[in-house]
Amino acid sequence: MPTLFQKLVIGLLLATAGAASHATIERAQLAQIENAVEQLLRQQTAGLPGRVSYNLGAIDTRLNLAACAAPEAFVPPGSRLWGNVNVGVRCDGANPWTIYVPVSIKIMTSVVIAANALVQGRLIEAADLTQQEADLAQLSTAVITDMQQAVGRIATVSIAPGQPLRRDLLRTPPVIQQGQSVTLSAQGARFKVSAAGKAVTNAAEGQVAQVRTESGRTINGIARRGAIVEIQ
Repeated sequence: MPTLFQKLVIGLLLATAGAASHATIERAQLAQIENAVEQLLRQQTAGLPGRVSYNLGAIDTRLNLAACAAPEAFVPPGSRLWGNVNVGVRCDGANPWTIYVPVSIKIMTSVVIAANALVQGRLIEAADLTQQEADLAQLSTAVITDMQQAVGRIATVSIAPGQPLRRDLLRTPPVIQQGQSVTLSAQGARFKVSAAGKAVTNAAEGQVAQVRTESGRTINGIARRGAIVEIQ
């Protein structure tokens, strides 16, 4: 027969073993959740420009979550995977649960900035631009990362040196000017006709231009380079 002391020792050992077993299950579950989040982040950020890095925030270990064979990570509706976000993790089954894991995502890439002061209405040249590494998570989604997207466009506002260029701050110069003589062009499977006219409005390439024909009729068409307006 074990003595009282031996019974106490055995009970203490069993309790310690149970606690260790519980801690092992908890660590395994946390690792499972973190792996699901990291896998989602790798998949969803694979096509982003630049160098992507992320840090997972702490998960509350006090949560009482049922065991889950395959937790599924997801991006909550309306969220974007950069900056500080919460990534959801859920488990279906008899005891479903959903938690949110805080994540900090950085996207370091080269962005286009103004090398000189750009006044409103100025046509931008390559010499007006330079590039600088920045975190896209801290900038507007309209920021420009390719200089060719800015060269040849016009600033709609004054832009200070060092300021990142955005698509919404630029416009395409017109290829058709109001009052300009243009050629109206129309073609089909078996015909092609053209006529002279005067542009009533300015229009960038691909935009709708209004043209007055020699007979006084106003026609809409698509502005093209070379003073051509296509009638479709």
